[in-house]
Amino acid sequence: MSDSPDTVPAAPSPARASTDAPLRAAVVVPAHFQSFLAFDFGTKRTGVATGSRMMGLTTPQATIKAEGADARMLQVAARIKEFEPDALVIGVPYHPDGAAHENTARALKFGRQLRGRFGLQVFEVDERYSTTEAISGGARDADAASACIILEQFLRSLP
Repeated sequence: MSDSPDTVPAAPSPARASTDAPLRAAVVVPAHFQSFLAFDFGTKRTGVATGSRMMGLTTPQATIKAEGADARMLQVAARIKEFEPDALVIGVPYHPDGAAHENTARALKFGRQLRGRFGLQVFEVDERYSTTEAISGGARDADAASACIILEQFLRSLP
């Protein structure tokens, strides 16, 4: 196993004007990061998935059903303790044209809270259409399935 970093595209910059194509900045993902915990943030429900870089597989986990940051973070802390991931992945929603919206800011804030509270690296993935894809695929739990889609997209982007 090499310790050289890998580079993946990041979510589009939320500061970009909506008429511009989103920029994709390179983000370094260390090669020793092998296990990930992904979240599809929502104010009432947050989808959760686990994944392995080596196997390239993701597994949906029980969706967090909690309103309010404190209640949600208690459940997130339990998942981090249970799965002991090397890093976290969050979906960041954008409008179809790449423009940021209210939920973009909420997801980015969630990511900052995760970094600050748990001290883990957080990778952001553009999650446009992940919930639509999950529902069209017949998912019983669209939030958990969406978290899997987000994590699959992230894992596929790794060299």
